[in-house]
Amino acid sequence: MQVTPIRPISGVNRGKGRPSAREDLPCPIRDVLDRIGDAWSVLVITTLEPGPARFNQLRRQVEGISQRMLTVTLRHLERDGLVSRTVIPSTPPQVEYALTATGRSLCLPLKVLAEWAGSHQALIRGARRQYDIGAN
Repeated sequence: MQVTPIRPISGVNRGKGRPSAREDLPCPIRDVLDRIGDAWSVLVITTLEPGPARFNQLRRQVEGISQRMLTVTLRHLERDGLVSRTVIPSTPPQVEYALTATGRSLCLPLKVLAEWAGSHQALIRGARRQYDIGAN
């Protein structure tokens, strides 16, 4: 597997100085990690795994996310084809979000990563403490 360094592009960012998802990246890992590596995408994906949800449902279930960040996260996930957005004709109109087939296919790898993180968290924290002691 080859990991290609990212060359900065002027004028393209996604806020707070981070580059946006780029179409010209030859490295699929960097391209995918750009999306699932942000603070909220994984939480939104796992929240949608059981089934579709409306915006306010998601906002209540994803603890700590602001309305703006949920909006931005859903737009990015929709752009990447991981989430679909359906407008339900009603008064007032309602919007429902659901995982696409591609989004659902990401759930198993995320579960494996979550299990790994859970089983290794104590070891990682211990290593950090040891490192911090030695660094001082």
